[in-house]
Amino acid sequence: MSLPYFRYLPNIDYVSRLPDSKYIGDYVQVKNLFRRAKINPELFQNINFFTKYTIIGNERPDNIAYKLYDNPYLDWLVLLANNIINVEEEWPLTQQSFFNYMLNKYGSETAFNEPHHYETSEVKDSNGRVVMKKGLEVHDGYSITYFDSGNNQLVTSNNISVVVTNYDYEDKIQDSKRDIFVVKGQYLSQIINDLEDGLLYKSGSSQYVSENIAKADNIRLY
Repeated sequence: MSLPYFRYLPNIDYVSRLPDSKYIGDYVQVKNLFRRAKINPELFQNINFFTKYTIIGNERPDNIAYKLYDNPYLDWLVLLANNIINVEEEWPLTQQSFFNYMLNKYGSETAFNEPHHYETSEVKDSNGRVVMKKGLEVHDGYSITYFDSGNNQLVTSNNISVVVTNYDYEDKIQDSKRDIFVVKGQYLSQIINDLEDGLLYKSGSSQYVSENIAKADNIRLY
């Protein structure tokens, strides 16, 4: 059975700082939050284990985990497959959160439609050859002059810059976060088992107690 992420983390005996702790040598067993699961690089580089997925609307990692694996508790695997650590920064904002972000950054809804920068529109010569790519950042009113071999003359294309509003700019950033990779269902157990093995402690350390328990050094001075 697939469990919530923190259930996979091994424990650590940590020096107790609880109010009812009486002795310097008292320990309390907690989850080792400093131990982070990672997908085996050999598996991570094997494209057969993953497939592309496009985040729709306000979908959260747990929504996607439920849709793909029938288990919302595997939201951590959706994030792990994309090396996402900070969901607030690396996952698309919901519609309401995006509006709040825009309002906080630009000050008013009117400012949403103000120019952020300008980009080129595509320009082709008479032979259909692209002489200016679309999407290059330029100044307002940008123009180019080029030699058109089809007409055997110099041609000037005026004002080929297109405005990109603050909203367009920020919305594009959000859209770029929507294309992710997810683990294929048939490889789910294999990858989870590999992750679980990687979280276990290895013998040889002075802190080692067992595969699931380590003991922190006692640095308590009182």
